[in-house]
Amino acid sequence: MLLRRATAALPKTLQNLRLYSPAATSALPLETQLDYLPGFPRPDPKHAETILAVPRSDSGKNISAKERKAGRVPSIIFEQEDGQHGGNKRLVSVQTNQIRKLVTHMGYSFFLSRIFDVEVRSELESGEVVEKVRALPRSVNVVFVCVHCVKIHLHSGSDAPLNVTFIRAPPGTLLKVDIPLVFIGDDVSPGLKKGASLNTIKRTVKFLCPAEIIPPYIEVDLSHLDVGQKLVTGDLKVHPALKLIKSKDEPVVKIAGGRVSDQQKDQGKKDQPKKDQTKK
Repeated sequence: MLLRRATAALPKTLQNLRLYSPAATSALPLETQLDYLPGFPRPDPKHAETILAVPRSDSGKNISAKERKAGRVPSIIFEQEDGQHGGNKRLVSVQTNQIRKLVTHMGYSFFLSRIFDVEVRSELESGEVVEKVRALPRSVNVVFVCVHCVKIHLHSGSDAPLNVTFIRAPPGTLLKVDIPLVFIGDDVSPGLKKGASLNTIKRTVKFLCPAEIIPPYIEVDLSHLDVGQKLVTGDLKVHPALKLIKSKDEPVVKIAGGRVSDQQKDQGKKDQPKKDQTKK
């Protein structure tokens, strides 16, 4: 499957494009075969679940309240934007229990970086499939993105999602995704072994990702970090087709412990007897 590949440096113009814009894809001329690479995280098959949906004829507060009362979440599947105009949309509803289960089991950030199949049926119990699309949840009020969920809104008094929005992401689409970070190697980090503290600055980092290879997370290796050392976004190891949206110099994590060491030194000096006192 061919997909336009990002160039080595992300053009500044791409930073202003919409989250799911084919205009971003057209700005990247090189084509290549894309697939997950060995050694990089790939989606866990155990979460390969099809999200079931049914068509919804109308919108509004009363309709949404009725859907929620029936155990469904009002949702929208948007057509792909062209970078200048919003696309058409399909009103649907998904199952509250299914969305809640996925978010609970996977975690919010990981749920939003996972592509799902969204199967629209005439009725939830029916086998008649109206449409089937690939979708990525991106944020939980709940907005989903078809192949890319935009966001998810949760009820303030419970974990029940209020609505979900999806945006279609066909092959060849580039999407801006907040990829969650997973920190490894803390048990052997020289700095942490010395008693320093781990200062986590970022939990997610936004990348421009081909729809076919959106990583479920990015591993951040702390095993070689000593006191005072840090990692920036440019240090993250990702598939070469993924491109940072912002600066590569933004800090991700730091081993902080310098101030503690200085305090310990000062305390040690105070505890030492003065020279004139020792002579006495």
